[in-house]
Amino acid sequence: MSARVRVLIVDDSRTMRALIAHALSKDPNIEIAGEAGDAIEARQAIRELDPDVVTLDVEMPKMNGLDFLEKIMSLRPTPVIMISNLTRDGTQATIKALEIGAVDCIAKPQPGEVEEGFLHLPDIVKIAAKTRLRPLAKAKPLANGNAINWTAPGVYQPDNKIIAFGSSTGGVEALLSVLQKFPENCAPTLITQHMPAGFTRSFAERLDRNCRPHVTEAVDGETLKPGRIYLAPGGAMHLELSGKPGSLRCRLVAADPVNGHRPSVDVLFRSVAKLAGGHAAGAILTGMGSDGAEGLLQMRNAGARTFGQNEATSLVYGMPRVAFSVGAVEAQLPLTKIADAVLAATNALAQGER
Repeated sequence: MSARVRVLIVDDSRTMRALIAHALSKDPNIEIAGEAGDAIEARQAIRELDPDVVTLDVEMPKMNGLDFLEKIMSLRPTPVIMISNLTRDGTQATIKALEIGAVDCIAKPQPGEVEEGFLHLPDIVKIAAKTRLRPLAKAKPLANGNAINWTAPGVYQPDNKIIAFGSSTGGVEALLSVLQKFPENCAPTLITQHMPAGFTRSFAERLDRNCRPHVTEAVDGETLKPGRIYLAPGGAMHLELSGKPGSLRCRLVAADPVNGHRPSVDVLFRSVAKLAGGHAAGAILTGMGSDGAEGLLQMRNAGARTFGQNEATSLVYGMPRVAFSVGAVEAQLPLTKIADAVLAATNALAQGER
């Protein structure tokens, strides 16, 4: 990669390409390598220009962004940032794109909100340029050769603890992988995933279709129940734990961003440390930056079990690295072992295994 990050902008709208180029050109460390109006032009441009990063529209003529992303990842893996309209089809496709391998997603700003909407795009592009694109490492098999079957009768029984996850870049795929192992009666689980407003509802619906527990966006005042997973709504509010033991609830707080994020993982983890103490398990997954490290440390100091995704299986080893470095992580694990760890830590039938 050259000293400056070279970006190819792919969008069927000439105006949108100009807006993206304008936002990126403000950063002296970014160079606009070229533009393309559809996947056919983009394919040729990638061959000729060899960009460090591609920004890709979801809804395009001739070939949509999802299909084109699959070709990029299979034929010439390149960091891709999806830029999507906030339509239902657009957000669902973007969530699928993140599972396929897109590094991040942002929403196309509304008229009059371009400056604010693309404010963080240069930073996202520079992080994307450093992303290692490779298959996730496979975990070594357990001693008996089989993972624990948490859905088998008598294997898992919630023990009045809660689970909290924090994730960012790469978190869509990571969370899907982890939560697909959860039993139908899992401990109440709260998640903060860095994601723009408008995308988290589609993400929650996708998780709900593919997981045994019921997954929804969190609702202010909602009482936590076993078998339920609560996802922080993107963009507007922080998700906190509220209430008291025996009657814990979700709380949505309209406050300033923390660590540059709203929702913030630190906000969630701090509230869990304060109200649940040792009656919780937390895990910090792939993502850029340091959000969640301080909160996870508070959880560990309060007696909670705490885990972090290891470097080998993280798309971006940022948040887990910082959390590990400050002593917040009890154990670093490959992604394939995270579910086993947090479930064992909240299983009434597995006590004494600390």
